[in-house]
Amino acid sequence: MGKNIAVIGAQFGDEGKGKIIDFLAEDADVVARFNGGNNAGHTIIVNDKTTILHIIPSGILHKGKINIIGNGVVVDPKALIKEIEELRGKGVKVTPDNLILSENAHVILEKHIKEDKEKNKHLGTTARGIGPAYTDKTSRSGTRVIDYVSEDKELKPFVKNTTLLINNFIEKNKKVLFEGAQGSLLDIDFGTYPYVTSSNSTAGGICTGLGIGPKQVKVAIGIAKAYITRVGSGPMPTELDDEIGKQIQKTGNEFGATTGRARRCGWFDALIGKYAAMVNGLDTIALTKLDVLSGLEKIKICVGYKHKGKIIKNFTTDIDVLENCEPIYEELPGWKEDISSITKYDDLPDNAKKYIKRIEELMGIPACIVSIGPERNQTLILKKEFLF
Repeated sequence: MGKNIAVIGAQFGDEGKGKIIDFLAEDADVVARFNGGNNAGHTIIVNDKTTILHIIPSGILHKGKINIIGNGVVVDPKALIKEIEELRGKGVKVTPDNLILSENAHVILEKHIKEDKEKNKHLGTTARGIGPAYTDKTSRSGTRVIDYVSEDKELKPFVKNTTLLINNFIEKNKKVLFEGAQGSLLDIDFGTYPYVTSSNSTAGGICTGLGIGPKQVKVAIGIAKAYITRVGSGPMPTELDDEIGKQIQKTGNEFGATTGRARRCGWFDALIGKYAAMVNGLDTIALTKLDVLSGLEKIKICVGYKHKGKIIKNFTTDIDVLENCEPIYEELPGWKEDISSITKYDDLPDNAKKYIKRIEELMGIPACIVSIGPERNQTLILKKEFLF
């Protein structure tokens, strides 16, 4: 069988999945998105040109790749048409040959967006109608793409039975990349409920969101920032409300790709990392934005929570604990050097290597990629065996 790779956010979303998927897509045949909607914002920077994708899979910028929007995605037709037009305006080829939309995906209607704006403000959602569309799907009163396009001719050529298609690709040993949106801690079942998204953003969502068996996912790569960020409401034990937090936010340009909202920043949380590795069955991690930590005297990693005098070593989704715990930190020495133009892992400063090694130890899995900047070429490969 061919090697099929899943790319999963291992934190609260915004981990840099777009960049890593774009990087891996070069060697893939198919890129398939399995969850979420246009609440995702995958930023890809190639030769100083920035592209932000919301619904279309991140393989679209590569010639000759097939991009699939799976049945687990909720689709806003207007937003999708706009995204297709914007890409075409940039000279990117988008046709029914390289973009395929599942006939079983559900449609986001105007009423869903209106409802989202009115009802879900307190959750800090993107107000794109995602939650209400999933609600209608679950309550069996939704509109599927197959029913919608009988009236809307514009999207019809893109619509196919993607379940059959993707299983055929897998049978033919094509290299398939599964693209997740959001992150593990925003998963409807495994996240910090109710401050979560409305879909399964963990690896389990691949099977239900595309219609494939679990054995078809050969490698699961978790994407994690070298620190952690969160947009909107919800607990975040390692959040920094100080100058260091502001510095990370500024250096990392931590503003949402979809909403422009400032992201809350904090130290790397190893409890979250270990939890994400467990619920997704992660084989390896891609650590992004390591360059943002350059110049800090000391770097901290959260290795436990203290709650009402008790020490917690494993992540919990108990909101009361998460909102009222004190993180237990391990402190590591930082590095002064600018690492953004390094081309080999061996050339990283010793303290940067020690930091990566400690994260690997705490998560219990090796790192396969370290990203040191937004460009495609600012990517260090540590372990080729996990890649195509």
